[in-house]
Amino acid sequence: MADQNAPWTAFRYAVADVEGNGQRPPDLVELAIVLIDDGVIGAPLTWLVKPPSPITPLARRIHGISNEQVASAPPAAEYAAEIGAILEDTIFVAHNAHVDLGVLTRELRGFQPAIVIDTLKLARHRLPGRSSYKLSLLAEELKLATDMPAGSKPHRAAYDALACARLLAHLADGAELADLLNDAKTTSCEGSPDDAAPTLF
Repeated sequence: MADQNAPWTAFRYAVADVEGNGQRPPDLVELAIVLIDDGVIGAPLTWLVKPPSPITPLARRIHGISNEQVASAPPAAEYAAEIGAILEDTIFVAHNAHVDLGVLTRELRGFQPAIVIDTLKLARHRLPGRSSYKLSLLAEELKLATDMPAGSKPHRAAYDALACARLLAHLADGAELADLLNDAKTTSCEGSPDDAAPTLF
């Protein structure tokens, strides 16, 4: 991997979003990964997963994925090698990253990214003074949700992963990787409502 003092565009990123079944701990229902190479944001890669436990009514109301939709989907274990190969040698990025990491480290045995950037913490540092740093609100304010893939919508993994990738690019403009890692460190805001696990989990 290049020196961390290199521009952020010198690195490869995997921006992820997971949707869960509403159980505790949550099981994976949908995953999207958006790769960023040389600062260029790719198209979302998505997987629909059959969880071992049913999707709760509350989770379905949030993301709209029903038990019927995942009834014939493979379990997470069948995707593990494919997803692991995509994530290899990337910097892992997510909004409120500990939630997504918690799910993926349970579902993908041995997955433990070397570098993680949490865009929630990064946004707090680089966009101070906002009352909320929820991804949907930042995407609306910064106009990051234009020209989304057909059929995508908030709280589905592809939409949220792409919005998160665009947020990272917005926040990282002109920065070195070292700057992003420093700015995304845990802050005194840790534990605020935006840090809580999403309701669908």
